[in-house]
Amino acid sequence: MTAEDVLREIKGKVRATVPPSIDVSDVEFEGALVVLYTKDPDKFAEKDDLVKHLAKMLQKRIVVRPDPSVITKEETAEKKILKIIPKDAEVSNIYFQPDVGEVTIEVMKPGVAIGKQGRYLNEIRRKINWSPRIIRTPPLQSKTVQEIRGFLRMMSEDRKNILRKVGRRLHRGVSEGENFVRVTGLGGFRQVGRSCSLLHTQDSKVLIDVGVDVSSDSNGTPYLHLPEVLPIETIDAVVITHAHLDHSGLVPLLYKYNFDGPIYCTPPTRDMMTLLQMDFLKVAAADAKKIPYGSEDVKEVIKHTIPVNYGDTTDITPDMRLTFHNAGHILGSSIAHFHIGDGLYNIAFSGDIKYERTWLFNPAVNHFPRLEAMFMESTYGGRDNFQPSRKEATNHLREITKRCLKNNGKVLIPVFAVGRSQEVMIVLEQLMRKKEIKNVPVYLDGMIWEATAIHTAYPEYLNNKLRSQTFQKGKNPLLSDIFKRVDGHEMRQRIIRDPDPCIVLATSGMMVGGPVMEYFKSWSDEEKDMIVFVGYQAEGSLGRRIQKGWRDLTLNISGNATQLKVNMDVETVDGFSGHSDRRQLMNFVNNMSPRPERLIFGHGEESKCLDLSSSVHKKFNMNTTAIKNLETIRFV
Repeated sequence: MTAEDVLREIKGKVRATVPPSIDVSDVEFEGALVVLYTKDPDKFAEKDDLVKHLAKMLQKRIVVRPDPSVITKEETAEKKILKIIPKDAEVSNIYFQPDVGEVTIEVMKPGVAIGKQGRYLNEIRRKINWSPRIIRTPPLQSKTVQEIRGFLRMMSEDRKNILRKVGRRLHRGVSEGENFVRVTGLGGFRQVGRSCSLLHTQDSKVLIDVGVDVSSDSNGTPYLHLPEVLPIETIDAVVITHAHLDHSGLVPLLYKYNFDGPIYCTPPTRDMMTLLQMDFLKVAAADAKKIPYGSEDVKEVIKHTIPVNYGDTTDITPDMRLTFHNAGHILGSSIAHFHIGDGLYNIAFSGDIKYERTWLFNPAVNHFPRLEAMFMESTYGGRDNFQPSRKEATNHLREITKRCLKNNGKVLIPVFAVGRSQEVMIVLEQLMRKKEIKNVPVYLDGMIWEATAIHTAYPEYLNNKLRSQTFQKGKNPLLSDIFKRVDGHEMRQRIIRDPDPCIVLATSGMMVGGPVMEYFKSWSDEEKDMIVFVGYQAEGSLGRRIQKGWRDLTLNISGNATQLKVNMDVETVDGFSGHSDRRQLMNFVNNMSPRPERLIFGHGEESKCLDLSSSVHKKFNMNTTAIKNLETIRFV
């Protein structure tokens, strides 16, 4: 049975079930949803049980949307919204999403905007026929979030067509014959960088992560040229666990080579990876490196992304269902759980995990309804990889920072814009507020300010404490007056020349380009200044070389070889990592429910993958392995 046959059958059942008094103008597949368009949205709203009955009968997720002909034009709708919502609610922004018939209304006081028993929401729905969604105004406005919303609004027709195309692919039916489930490692196995896996069944091909190894000039891309991957149009979907470039950096490249399928990730991951991909292009151009794709390809990613929240389950191919669970690593990071076939097999990909409550996030989830196999990271999986607690990390940072500032030195901290920088900001704010270190300006250079703004746009993804602080300007540590945004080259040069002590957080975290290089070039020769590493430094990166104690460096600056002497103090503060250490990884496995039959380790240097695999096998008597890139495992 084709997708058209299935849709025809569904239309027949809908029209036979819905009373003739309710006008159903169209029934369409949009992604995994069956969307019913109606000229009588009020009548549908009155019959709540009708939608539930249809969903049960069809075994599909049903969404009812007003027919475009009865939706109020955006300009008029906005005026009506502002008339209905009390001024006390303080409306700050209104965003329309024509492709799904929704309007998002940002307000300072959501309770006032909603009204008793949803009074104002119901009135908006009734008068303009858009589905209203009230959210609290983020304390920092994110340019990225606003631009993505604006772009999607402009592309609403394209977006609707993409969703309909995805819907037809999803409902094409499954083939008869032998079932199989296999995974091929395309990158990030026995190494850190270019993470990519192919999950393959008789009816589906799905890529999990498509990363770039930013520390490599030659082997930075996954093995996307393998026969089982090509032609690229045969890939059904791409699933992204989180936004870091080693997991999402080459997604736009797929669209450059004619991929036109959907991307699945959490909403903050979509926004963060857009920010990081655009910066990746900017840094590559500044360093005279080959640019793998253009900004138009990044826009294609935005257009094709289907965001999925934690805990929601969606069909992504005819025989695969996907659920994201919190991974505790960075904003929106997820463990991707796949339910394959009709109970045939369950497999999960951990992405990067942090099995501990941090200043930003709740710990990684390790309880699943069913699980037969799991791919796990092992970045800090070696037998000696024990990290200090967050408290010990805070104390260490306090002592070395205090020492440097006392000598009128400058503290340079290379950070990843997403995750580490926000945690370091929280700690520095706390140390200065409690007067444990000298109160000096903390400059944020690179994408840190914008990444922080995206954090405030998604408070539901933060831990409970930070979520409540996010909307209280007096309490939110990320909004402290100590933080100063570096707004360009001139300000950067002023900071570099300023003789007064300060702290600079700058990207990139592994010192492979980015604004951190400007400060490092200028301050590396100064003994009173200090560089502090708080995140993972990949083998081959400049950060790793400095961390190892190299004092004479040859840097490629805008295509020119430049000699640099390192006299500044070099420190590493462990404990800020968004990765679990050896103890946490073992605990993650120990507390997993259900415990999978097989564990496959990757995302770590070869010795760490092998060590963790061997240790888990010995301790828990589990079937474990650490595959190499290009290896395939068959599970069914």
